[in-house]
Formats: sequence, structure tokens, C-alpha cells
Amino acid sequence: MKVLLLNGSPHNNGCTYTALCEVEKVLKEKGVETEIFQIGTDAIAGCIACGACLKNGKCFRDDKVNEFIEKSKSADGFVFGAPVYYASASGQISAFLDRVFYGRSSIFAGKPGAAVVSCRRGGASAAFDQLNKYFTISKMPVVSSQYWNQVHGNTVEEVVQDLEGMQTMRTLGEFMAWLLKCIEAGKKAGIEVPEGEPAIKTNFIR
Repeated sequence: MKVLLLNGSPHNNGCTYTALCEVEKVLKEKGVETEIFQIGTDAIAGCIACGACLKNGKCFRDDKVNEFIEKSKSADGFVFGAPVYYASASGQISAFLDRVFYGRSSIFAGKPGAAVVSCRRGGASAAFDQLNKYFTISKMPVVSSQYWNQVHGNTVEEVVQDLEGMQTMRTLGEFMAWLLKCIEAGKKAGIEVPEGEPAIKTNFIR
């Protein structure tokens, strides 16, 4: 079992990373393999809905999006972490995930996902809601914790002082590991991920 943790902050070792590391620590303790994927500071273009990925299986832009998609194919669970920018998730992770999920949501179906947000003071719930929408449109079980998955602080040192936030991260790690093991046990018992019906697309303007 492997969980891929995405750091949607341009700071590789900042507040969002600190929160993800707290989740990762528990996952490792529970025997789950992990990898933190850094978006970094390279420019991430938004999706232009050209449909090239639907034909070729990958985006025409040769950047970290394609690298993440390849890693996602062998991952069993995901944690998406983002800082809060103006009461929403960072532009980097928004552009990144739009391109990851466009036409490739089948890679993620049946795999648990969790969102983690880091903020100085406000906007966490709006960003949290935004990230969770990627899961709920892609047939992904959403992993919860004891509170909404957020940490507060303007520096790493301040985030570490958010004792409730850090505990929320550890609880999230426990529930992610538990759900992954439940899914694995279910597969061994012959319970597979439901395929579902062919998608029906309804357009309201004809």
C-alpha cells in the first residue's frame, strides 16, 4: 500500500509540508509506504481543454503533471495539501489538479483521498471544500479526521504550536491507513471497486 502526498505549496519545507509530514509519520508507523510530491516553484499552466490527454493519455505540456499522473497509477491513496490564498487553494495546485483529473479521473476511482489545508487565519474551510470536490467527482472515498483537515500558522514554528491541527493530521493518517487496509481486506474477500454505469452527460442548453 502506498499513499502519494501532494504538496501544493511553492515552499518545499513550509507550513503545508509540515502538516503533510505529520500525516506521513502516522502512515509509516502503520506500515504504509509514502511519497511526498513537491509541486515546487516551476510555472504550472492551467488546463486549456484541448483534449490532447484524452487521445494520448498525457498532457501535451511536458511538466510535473504528467510525472504525477504516472505515479498516481500505482498509488493506493492520496493526500492533497495546499496553502490558503485569498480564501481558496493556491493557484498552483488548482491548475495542477485541473489538468491531472481532466480525462484521467478513472486512475483515481476507488482510491481514498484526503485534503489538507494550511492557513494563517481564515479561508481554510473554503479551500478544503474546493479540494474535496476533486475526490467526489472521481468516485473516490473521502477520508476524514476529528476536525476539518487544517493547520494554522504563518511559519513552521507556529504550525507546530497548533496542537489541535497537528493532532487532526495524525488522526487523518490513522484513518487513511485503516481505510486502505479495509479496502485491501475487501479485495481479498472478493469485493471489488464498483464499475458504475456509463457516464451520462446532460447539457441544459441545446
